[in-house]
Amino acid sequence: MTAPDQIEGAPHPRDTLQVFGQATAEQTFLDAFATGRLHHAWLLTGPRGVGKATLAWSIARFLLATPLQEDDGLFGAPPAPTSLAIDPEHPVARRIVAGAEPGLKSIIRSENEKTGRMRDVISVDDIRSLSSFFQLSATDGGRRVVIVDAADDMNPQAANALLKMLEEPPARATLILISHQPSSLLPTIRSRCRVLRLGTLPPDDMQKAFTQAGIDPGGNAPALAELSGGSVGAAVRLSNLDGLKTYAELVQLINALPQFDRVRALKLAEAAAARGAETKRDLLFVLLDLLMSRLARAGATGLPPSVEATPGEAATLMRLSPDPAAARAWAEIAQETGARARHGLAVNLDPAALVLDTLIKISQTRVT
Repeated sequence: MTAPDQIEGAPHPRDTLQVFGQATAEQTFLDAFATGRLHHAWLLTGPRGVGKATLAWSIARFLLATPLQEDDGLFGAPPAPTSLAIDPEHPVARRIVAGAEPGLKSIIRSENEKTGRMRDVISVDDIRSLSSFFQLSATDGGRRVVIVDAADDMNPQAANALLKMLEEPPARATLILISHQPSSLLPTIRSRCRVLRLGTLPPDDMQKAFTQAGIDPGGNAPALAELSGGSVGAAVRLSNLDGLKTYAELVQLINALPQFDRVRALKLAEAAAARGAETKRDLLFVLLDLLMSRLARAGATGLPPSVEATPGEAATLMRLSPDPAAARAWAEIAQETGARARHGLAVNLDPAALVLDTLIKISQTRVT
């Protein structure tokens, strides 16, 4: 079973030894470390799947493997580190991979012992477990590191418990909070953390991240990078769920407009309603929203996408969204169908009917 802090089909962040495309965030942390301004709490923000968790585990590995310097010693201060990289054979690195590093604690959504299911939130008990962790003596009097992934998952009680720890941080402790939506966190939590903002990855770094994750996108790498918006996590999900094929089906469906290809629409609806297809259904709605966003962008800018996510996409987008008026129409229908889909999923409407209703609504969009 995939852990809450792991992307399905990709290695766990603790097993991912290199961060790609985030040199600025990495250097910011190293500068703080080298100048003795290492903050006790760091907030890693940015879109999902751009390497926040990988960076967090890299920081943890670096801190726990780098000895504390009480003074400059007889030979002066050691040279400033230029990278977070730690030899995979280092004892700390090996213990982290084995889940046996005593100086590291990972806080994620835990299992409900009564139901046996994973909780939807990080509970206050999860945060309170840090008290006993901090009370243990650190190995060789060294550091302790906590990773909270994702801080957005904390319920109010857990957030308040964490806030108390941030207000009175334990000695030699570093807390690393991962957040996809930092605006959802308590302002007092944000104010007590130093922020590292991570951006989306350019195509070259996406390819390197694919290779590190053991994924071979073949000739689909440019399309995956385009549809994922520079998020490796989103690209992995698209690859695992055959998202490029689904997106191509959607483009072909709207390419028939103003005629509605009911046979193709029914095929998509039935696939989304199949047993165990919940993740594919959710991805279908994500791709629909993305398609309408690309339609709106094409009309607003008067330009096709720089990279086609499927052959013939550019011509379809420009025909259906030739001007700003069409762009506004597609933006409005995206908002409306998105709200309808969220409501339908919340009240457990029949998936096939929900998908078909959404596709029919899109087909009725008038852009002239």
